[in-house]
Amino acid sequence: MTVHTGQESTVHAPGLVERVRQRIADTGSATDPQSVADAVRAESSGVAGHLDVLDALRLLRHEFVGAGPLEPLLDDASVTDVLVTAPDEVWVDGSHGLRRTEVTFADEEAVRRLAQRLALAAGRRLDDAQPFVDGWLPGSGPHGRVRMHAVLPPIATAGTCLSLRVLRPAAHDLRSLRRSSTVDDTGLAVLEAIIAARLAFLVSGATGSGKTTLLAAMLGGVSPKERIVSVEDAAELKPVHPQLVSLVARPVNVEAPVR
Repeated sequence: MTVHTGQESTVHAPGLVERVRQRIADTGSATDPQSVADAVRAESSGVAGHLDVLDALRLLRHEFVGAGPLEPLLDDASVTDVLVTAPDEVWVDGSHGLRRTEVTFADEEAVRRLAQRLALAAGRRLDDAQPFVDGWLPGSGPHGRVRMHAVLPPIATAGTCLSLRVLRPAAHDLRSLRRSSTVDDTGLAVLEAIIAARLAFLVSGATGSGKTTLLAAMLGGVSPKERIVSVEDAAELKPVHPQLVSLVARPVNVEAPVR
């Protein structure tokens, strides 16, 4: 898009976006919508046309706010996973199976910037020295909690890979699993017997098979007179139980090296 002023100046939205991006990086400004809008106005200096400014705001909103162009995919109630394997390869998984979407990024650098911003929001570091990250995005939003995993080149040989998994609000106990036919009567009896006998057990299965749902339901079946202490890499378990202490393992860093 090109806008001609009275002095025959031309302003392109992509150029304006780059100047705003640099301004925010140089000044360390916040990236909330108001701050981004202020930066756009400052960099346009009244030269850019209204459509250019609107285009810049739209592009920058995708870059600085929420999950950017992936946000609408997360809002889809049928989606459990959003997967970016290349700038022009964005996939979703869920109740309709794995399928490719029409969402694309401008280039590899745009995917990397989004992954690094989301990692920062999750309180994690993602750069050449720490090229992979796993964490939870802050807040819940309309789509529930989101767990992110990202890997940068050269570990990801084809370019930055980004995975967002949506943990949608759901509370199941063992009886509700029986009502939904997740387990039959025999399976329910076995699970209740394991809990009653306080046996050690292992829950395993493929991604999306319901491991967390089953374990949370089993923990919810523990007597309220007992206390549950949960230690996870990322806090996913939300059993309905009055005595629950949820702990998250601290990631290895320079302050807490592996010994």
